[in-house]
Amino acid sequence: MKKLLLIVCMIAVVASAAFGQARVFELKLAHADPIDVATSRKHAQAVAFASLVNARSGGRINVKVYGAGALGAEREYVEAVKLGTIQSGIASGVIANFFPSAMVTDIPFLFPSSQVAWQVMDGPFGQALSKAFLKETGMRNLAFAEVGFRNFTNNVRPIKSPADMKGLKIRVQETPLYVTMVKALGANPTPIAWTETYTSLQTKVVDGQENPVPTILMAKLHEVQKYITLDGHVYGVDWFIINEKFFQSLPADLQYVVLDSAQIASGVGRGVSQLISAQGVQILVDSGNEVYVPTEVELELFRKATQQPVIDWLKTKIDQKLINDALAAVNQVVAAQKASLK
Repeated sequence: MKKLLLIVCMIAVVASAAFGQARVFELKLAHADPIDVATSRKHAQAVAFASLVNARSGGRINVKVYGAGALGAEREYVEAVKLGTIQSGIASGVIANFFPSAMVTDIPFLFPSSQVAWQVMDGPFGQALSKAFLKETGMRNLAFAEVGFRNFTNNVRPIKSPADMKGLKIRVQETPLYVTMVKALGANPTPIAWTETYTSLQTKVVDGQENPVPTILMAKLHEVQKYITLDGHVYGVDWFIINEKFFQSLPADLQYVVLDSAQIASGVGRGVSQLISAQGVQILVDSGNEVYVPTEVELELFRKATQQPVIDWLKTKIDQKLINDALAAVNQVVAAQKASLK
């Protein structure tokens, strides 16, 4: 009888200890950029998030970063997040394939500066966009980060105005929005997969392309391009997404850790993007590229040529109210900034 009681007590103690152990949540975070915090905004953001969450959760969440496309290309891992086979990812242009309204931030010359973009995307407009994203996709956007301002490059001639674009074959993303924009400038848009971009420029299948300075450097596109125009025609936005079912499975305190850490990590990604952009221009010059900065008058010519045609196309794809809300949000932030300087 004593032995039986002893065994029962031992089982009770072991069971009690087992139930007392906190559950560990495994969180896989995917991105497609190089695994280098010095040159990749996404990896810097991902590493910051993982470090913060792993520490602040006391080990109750184990974040593991899979960079350099280890879990597939952007579209593949976003699909995996949607299905719940992985928990989280950082992506940009491909988001529009799952949530067409994301294209609203690709309106040419929508944002006059990164600072304005941050305030708009972190404010009521961005929050409403994230809410719609959750409702439509079953994925939650934890934070908006930065891809950066896109710029034209080519091998034929300096681009100082839309007239200089005429006849150039420009590689664009495989999306009609960018085809519409480049056509409006008089160039010939050529949709080409990102993985084939360098070779297409090198073999002169196309004359040029458009991307932010950090991306140009990261992909070494400046090696096969001569002329770079810092026109900043589109400000790209990164989405930091998480599967909603996984998020809801977390206790409330861990949900807060994830949300707050994502916001902080987004700031890290933005900072790395800004640093690389600032230093990158000189790197391009030192590499022998001819870098041109358009005047305000020249930029206005680009804006007039592209913004309305893209808006007209977008009206056939997404809610016009969303377009109006985006324009109004930008105007409100710009007005507030001007008022603060008086």
